[in-house]
Amino acid sequence: VPALRGISIAVEPGQFVVVKGRSGSGKTTLLNCLGGLDRPTSGTVHVFGRDLGQLSDEQLTRWRRQQVGFIFQSFGLLPTLSAYENVELMLRLNGELDAEGKERTVRLLTLLGLGERLDVLPRQLSGGQQQRVAIARALINQPALVLADEPTASLDTERAFQVVETLASLVHEQNNAGVMVTHDLRMVQYADRVIQMLDGRLERILDSRDDMACLADPAECRMITGDALGYERGVGD
Repeated sequence: VPALRGISIAVEPGQFVVVKGRSGSGKTTLLNCLGGLDRPTSGTVHVFGRDLGQLSDEQLTRWRRQQVGFIFQSFGLLPTLSAYENVELMLRLNGELDAEGKERTVRLLTLLGLGERLDVLPRQLSGGQQQRVAIARALINQPALVLADEPTASLDTERAFQVVETLASLVHEQNNAGVMVTHDLRMVQYADRVIQMLDGRLERILDSRDDMACLADPAECRMITGDALGYERGVGD
């Protein structure tokens, strides 16, 4: 059974796009293809004009490191490194750990409300704080593309809203192209566009504020039926 079929989307710099759909609809597979983590068995994946299928594994690794920022629901922070060191590590891997890079690390973490937690280990941070460190790590190399896979799945409601609002704001400010997969319809209120998937296909695209408001709070909207909203029945793909 094909995981993805006939998908064609465009995400502009400075645009925050949310991908939604039931479990098994292909959301995470789409994200992995965009980030060069998965290779399609047929068809091509073009990102910023490049055919990722033409890149070797080594070239893909270099491309991801320089052009893509990943945010996962599991945070993925190194437990023996401080918040600052977890972010700084990405600059080291790219050979860009200079004075400007160090200053950018402090500035970004401070912008995310962690200015007084720079030297704290992950286990001493709350879930929301750890996810904000993960966001800083994804953005520190100023990537053209930011991919977030269910970044709020392990957070409580208040922290979830804070994380997504912060991520959307930074995507707009830094002019990244941002794509976030989520099963939580409430988070679409921060999106510029919503892509709804069903059985590996692109079912529809919403860019109307009214339609997205209906998705975020269906109790307040009678224009879209429950079936059309595509209520989620599981978490992740």
